[in-house]
This record gives sequence, C-alpha cells and structure tokens, in this order.
Amino acid sequence: MARLIVQIGRCAMKTFVSQGSNDLFGTIAQPRMYLAAMRSITTTRCLRAERWYTDKHEWVTVDGKVGIVGISDYAQDALGDVVFAQLPDVGSTVKKEEECGALESVKAASELISPVSGKIIEKNEAVENKPSLINTSCYEEGWLFKVELNNVDEIKSLMSEEAYNTFLKSDAH
Repeated sequence: MARLIVQIGRCAMKTFVSQGSNDLFGTIAQPRMYLAAMRSITTTRCLRAERWYTDKHEWVTVDGKVGIVGISDYAQDALGDVVFAQLPDVGSTVKKEEECGALESVKAASELISPVSGKIIEKNEAVENKPSLINTSCYEEGWLFKVELNNVDEIKSLMSEEAYNTFLKSDAH
C-alpha cells in the first residue's frame, strides 16, 4: 500500500492511500483517475498552537491547562534591546492583568502583566541569563514563563492573532 500526503492548507492535510498497485508514482499520466481510485483520509488538527494577546502586548499559547507566556514582536521592538528580565518565581501564583515581573531595556523599563491566572510551573532561565533572546526570538526561544491555568476560559477575553494585528493598526495601542 502506498501513501501520498498532500498539504491542503495551513492546518489540513489529506493522505491518499492506494488500493491497488504499490507503485504510487509509476503511472500518474492521468492523475485525476488515479486519485479517484484511492481512498483519502483528511486530518484537520492544526500543529501550531494559537497565540492569544492582551492589549498590553503579552501573548499566551495554551496546551491543556498549561499556558506559555511571552511578549509580542511589537512590544520587544518598542522596548529596544532588552538587558534585564525579572520573571515570576516557580511556585508563585499570578493573577490575570496583574504585574508579575519586569523587563528593562536600554530605552525603558516595562512591567510584565500576566494574561492569565495560575501557578508558575517554569520560568525561562535562558532569558534571565540572556535577555536579548526576547529581541531575537520573542515567540520561540524568548518565551518568559509557563503557568498552570486556574481558569482556561480566561483565554476567551484575549485577542486572537488577527484581532491583535487589527488592534496594532488602531490608535488604541
């Protein structure tokens, strides 16, 4: 049995499984007929976690009851070169929309506001040791802390990436 995987969109893939010959690519002179003779399986689970934003430019991704928190590209750019990061301690609790740390740059200091409530289960020690990771990789290596969420529904009050991009174009930020 041969398989052909075709990416349909950002989050959907279709797998075609041949029902006859094992030579999937041997006779594709008439691909429509060939694909029609195959069984297809569609997978729609998106592999990239959705990012939610606050109007203070923090973001969070959620996997189950664990949120990963950081600051947006807009925020790191506005701060300039980050030279110090004070992150919440593991075991401490944070409340949504309350200060939980600070970032300092060559231009300014900024308080860190938690987008969600919960218990800190990990902080990014690499960022504490090398704060410039926030500038070079704010969404991957420059995340700030992980939190076990008290209430997953708090995410509903945050902006989607599309809404956040619209917010950035407004005068409100």
